[in-house]
Amino acid sequence: MMNVIEALQARHSTRAYKPDPVDRETIRKILEAANHAPSWANTQPWEVFVASGEPLERLRQRNLENFRNGVPPEPDQPTPQHWPEAHQKRTGAMAAAHQAILGIKREDKDARKIMTENNLRFFGAPVVIFLCMDRTLDPWSLYDLGSFSQSIMLAAQHYGLNTIPAIMMSVYPKLIREELNIPDNLKVVFSIALGYGDPESIQNKLITTRRPLDEFVRMAGI
Repeated sequence: MMNVIEALQARHSTRAYKPDPVDRETIRKILEAANHAPSWANTQPWEVFVASGEPLERLRQRNLENFRNGVPPEPDQPTPQHWPEAHQKRTGAMAAAHQAILGIKREDKDARKIMTENNLRFFGAPVVIFLCMDRTLDPWSLYDLGSFSQSIMLAAQHYGLNTIPAIMMSVYPKLIREELNIPDNLKVVFSIALGYGDPESIQNKLITTRRPLDEFVRMAGI
């Protein structure tokens, strides 16, 4: 059985999935475990909508239709417009490594478009968990939602499942809201794809690096 440290080290973003379904009871067990995540004053701000089967297939198709028709993304949670230089360098390195694995040149716009479409197809995952919270909550609740999402991904590792969190899966929240009957008072913050990763897919050959501790950890008094 995988312990927490092993799960943390083994978890990585999985970008291609087998079509094998994930049963309802396993999903419930994952969410029940994640529900023990901490939150400010026990506010528990997360609201969860899970899609699979026909509703998820409709969302895949509607996402692609929007994208191919040039409909601009309108995520409920605004995305960063600028990154500090060090952060931009890391995300640029990841993008370059991903494109290199896929044999895509930076100037190949058509191939990069296909990469984007993979996001909008939810990477072919059989289940997507959409994480929402009340629109009136402040950014502190985003921290709580992040804690909850990490707990989901670690619990998924325990049950032999793979995940990827990605904002691109939520850039057309109107479609998600319509398909899953999400009330207007909730914003769709982001999504987690869930399923059994395809180890043979070249999409899953990318494993990102991590900074050494001495680069970002400062200790005092110990």
